[in-house]
Amino acid sequence: MKKRFIVLICVVTAFVALAFTKPADRYFEIAKNLDIFATLFKEVNALYVDEVNPNKLVRVGIDAMLASLDPYTNYIPEDEVEDYRTVNTGQYGGIGAITREFNNRTIVTMIIDGYGAQKGGLQIGDEIVAIDGVQLAKLTREESSQLMKGQVGTPVTLTVKRFGTAKPIDLQFRREKVKVNNVPYSGMVGNDIAYIHLSDFTPDAGREVKNALTELKEKGAKGVILDLRGNPGGLLIEAVNITNLFIPKGKLVVSTKGKIPENNLKYETLNNPLDTDIPVAVLINRGSASASEIVAGTLQDYDRGIVLGEKSYGKGLVQVSRPLSYNSQLKVTTAKYYTPTGRCIQVLDYTHRREDGSVLSIPDSIKRPFKTTHGRTVYDGGGIDPDIVVAGVEAHPLTQVLIEKGFIFDYVTEYVHKNPNLVQPREFALSDADYQNFVSWMKGKDYSYKSYVEYGILQLIEESKKEKYYEGLKAQLDQINNRLADGKKNELMLYKDQIKRLLEEEIIARHHLDRGRIEAAFKYDVDVKKAADVLHDQAQYRKVLNIQ
Repeated sequence: MKKRFIVLICVVTAFVALAFTKPADRYFEIAKNLDIFATLFKEVNALYVDEVNPNKLVRVGIDAMLASLDPYTNYIPEDEVEDYRTVNTGQYGGIGAITREFNNRTIVTMIIDGYGAQKGGLQIGDEIVAIDGVQLAKLTREESSQLMKGQVGTPVTLTVKRFGTAKPIDLQFRREKVKVNNVPYSGMVGNDIAYIHLSDFTPDAGREVKNALTELKEKGAKGVILDLRGNPGGLLIEAVNITNLFIPKGKLVVSTKGKIPENNLKYETLNNPLDTDIPVAVLINRGSASASEIVAGTLQDYDRGIVLGEKSYGKGLVQVSRPLSYNSQLKVTTAKYYTPTGRCIQVLDYTHRREDGSVLSIPDSIKRPFKTTHGRTVYDGGGIDPDIVVAGVEAHPLTQVLIEKGFIFDYVTEYVHKNPNLVQPREFALSDADYQNFVSWMKGKDYSYKSYVEYGILQLIEESKKEKYYEGLKAQLDQINNRLADGKKNELMLYKDQIKRLLEEEIIARHHLDRGRIEAAFKYDVDVKKAADVLHDQAQYRKVLNIQ
């Protein structure tokens, strides 16, 4: 009955979204359906056979209603508003420590440079066991996170376990306003290529990119790589500001179109550019969304830079926040955005996406062609297609398990304790002997998982049983499973390259924080290498952009 009730809620509340010709009809339908919902909800609470949690039930109904619209229109209850603000502003009251749960342990996985956590002696690898005397083992993840954050200026005491130290340590801090940088790293790739890693589009993103590029140009940069891989987007105006660094004042960057005329807007560059001539390469992948796609798509439309990597996420919707009663909020989609050529990169078919939400391949039949400034053909219908495709390397399920269960992290904690000497990001390499030590350390640990092949075999077994073929295939299937089991015995060596890279990056992060992790990845990064090669080869760069 509960399932039928939830379905009924979704059906009833869906009427709110109906578009009626006459406003009077619309208001009547809204009032009618709200009345139906209220009386239905009252009756269910009074009569349902089991005890009903009103808050939980209504939340399920609200979430289901909004999910029928799009994945980005969301209800934000009062207890989640602060986290929502943090995501949008990059600011919060805290000590500048990032934690993660590993096997019911709250572990410090990163320290933000320059804030209280670093100054007060907290270390990556510390296990937080109590906050202000409250044991975290008794709290949920959300409750412990709320304890860590608080009003700026208030004190907080963390009790931590540290590898190599017998007794827990009490560390005192004072909360401060923590601002997470949009540009966690900028530097030179080689002697003359600037590299700027942009992770978010919170306030000041444009200023941070401008400052980074200005500094790197003074160091001799003759080209720039703007890395937007994994950047989920953020403030639209910051996308405009960043694009403005490379294109002239008064140029259209993005337009938005919605149901309400007030949402039909055009955003143009407002300032003089920093440099309209420096060659630009923009890196994207399927984690590059929203504002990232505005920057990449606009520079592509104006042939102002090359785009490398893989197809972007495919989110071309604009959301705004609206206050609701009881200090809650609604994040609602109000418009679609369009690049200067008129492309909308949003995919409205939300069912055909990968598990991470990014867009799959789009049939050519539903794509529409558009022309760039130099006459190149680009398409709408689902993300930004790169000018130069660089296939990403999929992480093997083994490496994902080693990360998720904390084996990579815990081994590095022990390694750094035994090898405390400072290492340099671009020079450090884990020796074969050190890697063999890791393999030995993993003996006896449970890192079992199912590979993609094993999942396929399980599906084949299930289908073959349904269609009465299983007995005839059983011997061959058993043989395949046995060979897979034999192969897994040596898999730590088989996927050594991927695992070794993760270990090196984690070791370097202990010494140089996030900046070091990013820099350490350069020697393995095929996207960065390809971008640098193209920026150095002006003939290829001009050919890709159809510059005559």
